[in-house]
Amino acid sequence: MRKPAPFEPWLVGAAALLLLVILPGLNAFTAPGSFLHVSDFTINLYGKYLCYGIVAISVDLLWGYTGLLSLGQCLFFALGGYMMGMHLMRMIGDLGQYHQPIPDFLVFLGWSKLPGFWRPFSSFPFALLMVGLLPALVALGFGFLAFRSRIRGVYFSILTQALTYAGCLLFFRNDMLMGGNNGFTDFKFLCGHDLRQPATQRGLYLCSVLLLLGTYLLCKWLTGSKFGKVQRAIRDSENRVLFSGYATAHFKLFVFVLAAIIAGLAGALYVPQVGIINPSEMATDKSLEAIVWVAVGGRGTLIGPVIGAVAVNAMKSWATRAYPDLWLLFLGLTFILVTLFMPGGIVGLPAQLGALKRRCWPTRPSAPGPAPATPNGEDLAKSNPP
Repeated sequence: MRKPAPFEPWLVGAAALLLLVILPGLNAFTAPGSFLHVSDFTINLYGKYLCYGIVAISVDLLWGYTGLLSLGQCLFFALGGYMMGMHLMRMIGDLGQYHQPIPDFLVFLGWSKLPGFWRPFSSFPFALLMVGLLPALVALGFGFLAFRSRIRGVYFSILTQALTYAGCLLFFRNDMLMGGNNGFTDFKFLCGHDLRQPATQRGLYLCSVLLLLGTYLLCKWLTGSKFGKVQRAIRDSENRVLFSGYATAHFKLFVFVLAAIIAGLAGALYVPQVGIINPSEMATDKSLEAIVWVAVGGRGTLIGPVIGAVAVNAMKSWATRAYPDLWLLFLGLTFILVTLFMPGGIVGLPAQLGALKRRCWPTRPSAPGPAPATPNGEDLAKSNPP
C-alpha cells in the first residue's frame, strides 16, 4: 500500500479553499476584464473537469484499490446523466420548438402523448433517485454474473468494454425514445432556476466541488478501514484472500456498485453544466480516457486521479484548439511516457525524483569520531585490550 504523502492533507485543504472560496469569489466580486477576474466560461469549464475528477476516483476505487480494470465506467456516468437529462427535458414544457408539453424529439417521432416511463421524471426527487438507482442496478446485475463466474483480469475488462458498447448502440436507437444519436439538449430550468444564468452555473460548480470533496472523504475512509485492507489484499492476491475465508465476490460486487453510483452522480451534475447528453458519452473511448486520467495522476492514491483528470482535460482543451488533428496522439504519447517513466503518476513524482537523487548523489558516510573515554579519562580501547 502506498503511504499517504505528508503533504496530501495540506494539498486537499488548499485545493478545497481554492475551488470553494477563491475561484467563485474572484468570479463574483471582481470586475470583468480585470486581471484577477475568473470568467463564467472558466467556472463552467472547471465544473466539467471536477465531474471528470469524480469519475476518476470511481475508476481508482476499482482499479487502484481492488485490481478491477473496468473499461465501462463511462456507461454509468452517462446513465446518471440521462436520468437527469430526462428531468431537464420535462422542465422545458411548451417552450420547445413545437410548443408542445412533450420533448421536441418525441413530437418529431409522431408522439402526441408522453410515454408512461417519462412521466415520473417531472419530479426532481424521483430523477435524483434514478440517478443513483439505475447505474446501481445495471452494475449489480452485471457484477453478480461476472464475479459469480470468477471472471478476472483482462476478461473482466473486455466484458465491461462490451457492456458499454452495447449500451451505446442501444441508446443510438430512436425506438428507445431517448433522443437517438442527438440525445437531450436545449435545457432551460433546474429546480426553478434558469440554467443560462451565471449564478445557476456557479451554484452547479459549487455542487460539483462539494460532491468531489465528499466522494474523496468517503473513499478515503473506506480504503483506510478493514474493508480497504481486504480490497488491497484482493488486488494483490485474490486466491490467498479466498483461502483465508473471505467471500471476495461480495467485496468486489460492493465496490463495483459503489463506483457505479459515484459515476452516475457525476454524470447528473455534468449534464446541466455542459447542456447536452448523448450516446457518445458512453462510447468506449471515453472510458479509456478515464483510465489515462488515473494512470497520469497516480493509481491507488485517490487524490492523483483528480489531478490527472483536470490536467489531461486541460491539455485536451488546449490541444483541440491549437492542434485539433493531433489530440489523440498527444493523449497516447502522454500515456506511454507515464507508463514508462512515471509509474507512480504525478503524485508519485516527488518520491521518484528523491530516489533518483539518492542514486545519483549518494550520501557519504560520516568519519568515525574519537572513541569514548572511561570515567578516568583513559581510552576504552586501551583500558580493554583484546
